[in-house]
Amino acid sequence: MQPNQFRFHHALRVRWGEVDVQQIVFNPHYLMYFDVAMSEYWRALALPYAATMARLNGEIYLRKTSVEFNASAVMDDRLDVALRCERIGTSSMSFVGGIFRGNQLLVQAELVYVFADPASKTSLPVPAPLRAWIEAYEAGRPVTQVRLGDWAALGAEASAVRTAVFIEEQGIAREDEWDAADATAVHAVVANHLGMPVATGRLLREGEAGSAVSRIGRMAVLQPLRGGGAGRQVMQALEQAARERGDREVILSAQRSAEGFYHRLGYAASGDTYLDVGIPHVDMRRPLG
Repeated sequence: MQPNQFRFHHALRVRWGEVDVQQIVFNPHYLMYFDVAMSEYWRALALPYAATMARLNGEIYLRKTSVEFNASAVMDDRLDVALRCERIGTSSMSFVGGIFRGNQLLVQAELVYVFADPASKTSLPVPAPLRAWIEAYEAGRPVTQVRLGDWAALGAEASAVRTAVFIEEQGIAREDEWDAADATAVHAVVANHLGMPVATGRLLREGEAGSAVSRIGRMAVLQPLRGGGAGRQVMQALEQAARERGDREVILSAQRSAEGFYHRLGYAASGDTYLDVGIPHVDMRRPLG
């Protein structure tokens, strides 16, 4: 078993509370590592777990785990937890996992999950969309699609994401969220394999016509999927739209909590922190190559 045999990887660092009296990781924690990685696996699939399972009318339950220990991890080790869906049966899904320190395999596991009715706990056939979703990911195919369009085409999907993030999660007043600029903006929406919208943003012209400056705003990613790449897809799609219409620079107003995300995409802060709808923001900009 080698790390390059897996598409999915999740990095962990051994914490003090996970080491036992022998100064090695207490063996039950390896199961926790695999469980954490499974949550990240769903995120990599752009699968918001609770909403997806509700739509599929089922739940995924762990039925069997087998673990083989080859070597021990110690305090401060940086670990790579790798997972691969090996087989999907009628109602079960088998995953193979490995925990690596560099290229050294420390622990390997088999995890068998069953798709079942959450009320009766009786097994159900794995839904065809979920089966196709996992198979697409493991085959290296995209599991999301980004679309560009106007408010008439994408408004319902964009507003669903913005309502969940800005109004319900962050507590922004509805009257502060919606404005006339939506009607003239270019909107981007990322949807997952089930067609569920998971991220959005909009592109506006900044200043007078011919200014060659774009403004990106209303960037929102559903909370369970942040860090999974959907936000980057939105930004790349809107930046490309700006390039195609001849713009040379993009500016945006970033929530300070998201400043690092934009910085990693090449944006630099400009000016001091200010409040917008009660939330600290900073202006950022990036030239378009």
